[in-house]
Amino acid sequence: MSDCIFCKIVKGEIPANIVYENEMVVAFNDISPQAPVHLLIIPKKHISSAVDLNQQDIKEVIPEIFLAITKLAKEFKLEDSGFRIVNNCGREGGQTVDHIHFHLLGGRQLQWPPG
Repeated sequence: MSDCIFCKIVKGEIPANIVYENEMVVAFNDISPQAPVHLLIIPKKHISSAVDLNQQDIKEVIPEIFLAITKLAKEFKLEDSGFRIVNNCGREGGQTVDHIHFHLLGGRQLQWPPG
């Protein structure tokens, strides 16, 4: 999708502090961090939101995202203290970019409910 900011990051058209990348996903620092560690993990394929996942995406893309999250949680030393994984879906769910993405937050005590 030509006007999607995350697709532009994937293509290298917009700079991002990329902390992980493989053939299917990219992870980078959030530009407005809400915790000491706040990463966004996105598929390289444009998928608007969780409701737009197809069976192939569920079998191939989502596992790659969670493998990346596991690797990053260990790399950023969050596995013992804990962390949060967030996916906002739709405007009222807090989704501000129409490209499915997962937030990995940690490095401080996270509160519940989040807001």
